[in-house]
Amino acid sequence: MSSILRALRRPNLALAAILLFGLLGMTARSATDPDLWWHLRTGQWIVETGHVPHSDPFSFTRAGSAWVSHEWLSDLIFYELWKHGGPAALIVFSAVVTTLGFMLLYLRCPGKRYWAAAATALGAVAAAPSFGVRPQMFTFTFGSLLLWLLERADPERAAIEHSAFEHGDARPELLFWILPLFLLWLNLHAGFALGPALLFAYGVGLLLETALGNTPWREARPILVRVLLLLLACVALVPLNPSGVALYRYPLDTLRSHGMRSIIGEWFSPDFHQTLYRPLLLVWLLLLTALATYRSRPKARILLPLLLTVFAALDAVRHIPIFVLLAMPVIASALPARASFSLSPRALSPSRPGSARLRPLFSAVVIILIAAMAIVKWFTLARHQEASVDQAFPDRAVDFLRSANYPSNIFVYYDWGGYAIWKLYPRYRVFADGRADLYGDDILHQFQTALDLGNGWLDVLNNWKIHIVFVPPSCALAQALLLDPDWQVAFSDAQAVILLRSGPAGGRDLSAEAQPSPYVPRHMP
Repeated sequence: MSSILRALRRPNLALAAILLFGLLGMTARSATDPDLWWHLRTGQWIVETGHVPHSDPFSFTRAGSAWVSHEWLSDLIFYELWKHGGPAALIVFSAVVTTLGFMLLYLRCPGKRYWAAAATALGAVAAAPSFGVRPQMFTFTFGSLLLWLLERADPERAAIEHSAFEHGDARPELLFWILPLFLLWLNLHAGFALGPALLFAYGVGLLLETALGNTPWREARPILVRVLLLLLACVALVPLNPSGVALYRYPLDTLRSHGMRSIIGEWFSPDFHQTLYRPLLLVWLLLLTALATYRSRPKARILLPLLLTVFAALDAVRHIPIFVLLAMPVIASALPARASFSLSPRALSPSRPGSARLRPLFSAVVIILIAAMAIVKWFTLARHQEASVDQAFPDRAVDFLRSANYPSNIFVYYDWGGYAIWKLYPRYRVFADGRADLYGDDILHQFQTALDLGNGWLDVLNNWKIHIVFVPPSCALAQALLLDPDWQVAFSDAQAVILLRSGPAGGRDLSAEAQPSPYVPRHMP
């Protein structure tokens, strides 16, 4: 205990501990992400079959079609955590992974540590809409780690004045750690493409510095050579995944998908009219102020990666956490090196004998309280997990389908598709689910057309010979089918309505095209 108190005499260490436990509580979320469920089912598939699926087994619209399981390792990790620790293990694990990314951001923020902590906390609030039990958090943390390694290896220590690295010289050998980390990253999430993109932007920025005369070529050349070799090595490693060379084009196909941008909320641009994105607006204002008042303009190797993420965050909500990783160090570097005020006990009250000995004890009490709050939040989320799932997903309707013997192909609401795969596979197969990349623009467009009663909506149901529709009662499709005598209500509550076709359906019979997979889960949820 005495050694801990001695350590807490260092204000920076106490501040880092407070930030750490605060973030562990702030980043914790219930295990209710709509995509979590098909991740769990895929992880179970991998465990029980011993291989990664290369074709789709879960839908009837894309049954047997090629599927790039780019998150296969995340699926496996999530399923094993769920299997052995339940939702609580996923909640804690995701919070720890996300917090690690923010603590690396804290280390990268220059200047005084209290400003770095404040910038990190604001960044966490701005990125909060993207938190969750999802593989995307691996990309956030690996991106944060890549930036830390890249800047720690820079002779100018991140090329920002008043660097956060106050002790020790640059360590270029740290760049070699990027390769094994990148190999792991590309098997966890397709966001691995962020790594080469940041390296490329960093290298181009360095070339621009030399062209403008801001950095001598003899200083820039060894850095540029290392970054270029690292970039080429990362690109060469991409085929080392179960999908092989298909992963080269996958991130580009995803970014170009119009269907995903029209149906998935996190691919929309941030709406600053929503309270949820007001902290992001504050970050934007602070960033503009920092760039306008910068004592020494950030170098191009900092500005180009920042501009890359600026446009990405304006383009899609899901990119906000990456923007935060680049923006907060720039904001922190523009804050005053010395504060005109102090919140320390010494500044707020006259110096008293023994007060120096009490400050570590005070810090320890604060840390314990914040850690306790984080743990309480974890337990609360785990205890209320079932209620959260019931609120987000139509569990009673799912139970009704499990007990019935209806046609196996169901048109299910998009956000419920993954949950239906987890709960109803292999008895039922879905029209579409959160694997938007698998379905492509055509299937997603057909889904949206049917759901919103667009032109030809009935043709979608007829052509796919859909006999069962499972959607919210308030959606346009449900309202139309309730008025159609060829459709009857089989189940209805406040969350969902299940409608069965009682009349004939035109179109093709999929029974011969979408043969059930020979795989049957050994353990049904």
